[in-house]
Amino acid sequence: MLILDIVLGGLILGGMYALVASGLTLQYGVARIMNLAYGEVLVAAAFASYLLVTAAALSPLFGLVFILPAGFLASSLIYRVLLVPLVRRAKTREALEVDSILATFGLLFVVQGLAFVLFGGQYYSYSYLSVPVTIAGSTVPANRLLAFAVAAVLAVGIYAALMRTRTGTAIRAVAVDPASARLVGIDVQRVAGFAFALGGGLCAAGGVLVSMFLTFNAAMGVVFTMKALVVVIMGGVGNLMGALVAGLLLGLVETSVARLVDPGLTLAATFGLFLLVLLVKPTGLFGRAGR
Repeated sequence: MLILDIVLGGLILGGMYALVASGLTLQYGVARIMNLAYGEVLVAAAFASYLLVTAAALSPLFGLVFILPAGFLASSLIYRVLLVPLVRRAKTREALEVDSILATFGLLFVVQGLAFVLFGGQYYSYSYLSVPVTIAGSTVPANRLLAFAVAAVLAVGIYAALMRTRTGTAIRAVAVDPASARLVGIDVQRVAGFAFALGGGLCAAGGVLVSMFLTFNAAMGVVFTMKALVVVIMGGVGNLMGALVAGLLLGLVETSVARLVDPGLTLAATFGLFLLVLLVKPTGLFGRAGR
């Protein structure tokens, strides 16, 4: 059934968008770092998963146990070494955004260059659970279903942690108003650094899941950064629920256009939806005015 194919395909694709964008939401919405090298972390995680599967014969889900913490630690190191000096010298959040754009733009080319040296420009993929599963007459590869399930578990877990833990409350407070958060004893820089690192961990997890069913190469990081940024702005900067909803919505729209109109128009559909949301609600679906 065509409609069910579109819905299932859209939810799976949107689930990947939602998970990947959740990490950027934490980095940009909380730490106020516009990380243009975000997609390079995802691609690096995809290559790490590829090596674990092909060289060590490990399951990508088992590799996720190592790659997610590695993404967290690498992002924490990037924040401490590259971005903390920018945070300390920036007089306003707007100035920090500009400085972070310039710094991470340079980092993008460093990481991408290393990837080209190590892996070249060819596309990579590996076979993992690429068997068909039939759901109500619609056939979906098992690896896509598994990737969606893991992404859903991670997204729900992060959302629950932000809503129900003390650290999550501190993160949300910094995202809304860093000055007020500082007045109630929250270490804004420490929380921002943790949020940035957590965003990197989610990005790495997204890279592992994406590598299970998509081909990738060293130059694809920019594409993932662009899609994640579109989802973050559509959902509302700093709003995790907004990123989840916007990611699913974007996946459904892209899949519908690809199946019903023309696959070549998916990028146009992405930005068409993006512009429509901004025209109707400039702060995003769940954004607040006056940010």
